[in-house]
Amino acid sequence: MRIIFMGTPDFAAVALTALLDAGRDVVAIYSQPPRHAGRGQKQQPSPVQSLAEARGLPVESPVSLKDTDAQATFAGYRPDVAVVAAYGLILPPAILDAPTHGCLNIHASLLPRWRGAAPIQRAIEAGDLESGITIMQMDPGLDTGDMLATRAVPIGAATTGGELHDALAALGGDMIVTALEALEAGTLAPTPQPEAGVTYARKIDKGETRLDWTQPATGLANKIRAFNPWPGTVFELDGQRIRVLAAEATDGNGPPGTRLDTHLTIACGQGALRLLQVQRPGKAVMDVDAFLRGWPADAPFEIA
Repeated sequence: MRIIFMGTPDFAAVALTALLDAGRDVVAIYSQPPRHAGRGQKQQPSPVQSLAEARGLPVESPVSLKDTDAQATFAGYRPDVAVVAAYGLILPPAILDAPTHGCLNIHASLLPRWRGAAPIQRAIEAGDLESGITIMQMDPGLDTGDMLATRAVPIGAATTGGELHDALAALGGDMIVTALEALEAGTLAPTPQPEAGVTYARKIDKGETRLDWTQPATGLANKIRAFNPWPGTVFELDGQRIRVLAAEATDGNGPPGTRLDTHLTIACGQGALRLLQVQRPGKAVMDVDAFLRGWPADAPFEIA
């Protein structure tokens, strides 16, 4: 089958690698345009574009797929199927309908739970015990299409967003290869999503990265895991912006934001949060015990 692959970040690059290593006929790659990044703010191609160029594959980077020229270019590749993974652009009906077998999406959740932009982080933040991959037949709705295949993975008590991302990326690559084999064999059976259990993984806002000590400690611990390594969680300590990479909820009472012991155990709206790994701006990640060296045990802290 002639395949168009549509994706942008590392998550998608893993799936593209799986397709190419399986010998699939990927006739074109669609990825979002290069972005300015780094100290020099030079344009950097996406991970998917970099991989495609290294493999000698043609790359299309339209700003939008809504105009007729972009749609004509897409149709001109005569795709049998499009595989979509974290592409980042809305696919209008003309794109969805162009491939013979439509567009298959590699979605990083067990649909209908966590439709939307940030399913990996939201699952951990909510305290879910499992996540997974759904291969979905795309339709005009927001992750509302029929399910073609699902597989679950557990979320452990210490699982971070980065760890779950990597596990799901690898799983998605394996599943899409198998799904295309089933599609060719005519054994890929669609299942409508149930109406019950729908949740939405809203896009992460920059303001969410700041820890709010009035919230329950358990929720903050989940958020820290979910947002590690991206976009991270922070608080201010004596005027310094401190990044938190690991913490655990524990017992404790006091006004929210109060340091409760010689460690960085901080009172929350419910319970307390003991910080385990932190990072100063421009410095390496360190355990809290190392971080606190140089501060007297009884020194007052201004925590915000």
